[in-house]
Amino acid sequence: MENAKTMVIFEHPLNEKMRTWLRIEFLIKQLEQNKHFSTHNALLFFHSLAELLEIVERNDIRGDLSKDIEEQKQKLSVWLNVQGVDTSLLNALLGKLNSILSELTIAPKLGQSLKEDRLIMAIRKRLAIPGGCCSFDLPSFYLWLQQTQTYRDNQVSLWLNSFSTLYQAISLYMQLVRQSGNFKSFTCNNNFYQNPNDVAHLLRIRISLDKGLYPQVSGNAARYAIRFVGLDSPNDQKIETNCVEFELANC
Repeated sequence: MENAKTMVIFEHPLNEKMRTWLRIEFLIKQLEQNKHFSTHNALLFFHSLAELLEIVERNDIRGDLSKDIEEQKQKLSVWLNVQGVDTSLLNALLGKLNSILSELTIAPKLGQSLKEDRLIMAIRKRLAIPGGCCSFDLPSFYLWLQQTQTYRDNQVSLWLNSFSTLYQAISLYMQLVRQSGNFKSFTCNNNFYQNPNDVAHLLRIRISLDKGLYPQVSGNAARYAIRFVGLDSPNDQKIETNCVEFELANC
């Protein structure tokens, strides 16, 4: 297929927990990308922060993530008795997983310190209102934005530190999940592909950028289908082509 530099990877979760992990990973990356903001784009950071807090408050993130990491640890432990495996590398990875599990156990409740922060709570309440964070609505926020960049950066670092354990856990877990599936080439007719009963939690679909297509996935971990749609197709109508070449990894 085409050079990897021209490829786009789409990821689709096939269960609710994986959907949550992908959303958390996305929001944390948004926070990291926008943490050095100016007075004109500060809301990009605070919108992502508010959404992350909402996910954390509505789900048992620590318990569910600990279970999934423990499951990954058990899968890796099986390889310790396989001949030819780099046991030193594997033991280092298992040690890292054990360390993260310990940190998740003893860490304070996720987002608790931010829920007690008066400024963040004031901003969260106003974000649902169009234009609700104007200077006359939130004079305390306006004053905070006038502080020096160093002052604001230090405050933001403290806020983000409360999610450092979650960030490390999600990053390592998703790395292991993605590495569990290898890309294989497929060709589907009529822009439609149905899986041959391969159980998966995450689909990774790689397709050439110049095709101008994106996948629509339906189904669950045991059975799913993929339909490819053109970016400029009105009302998501099927594109007119005989076949679509793509790569798929079941993770």
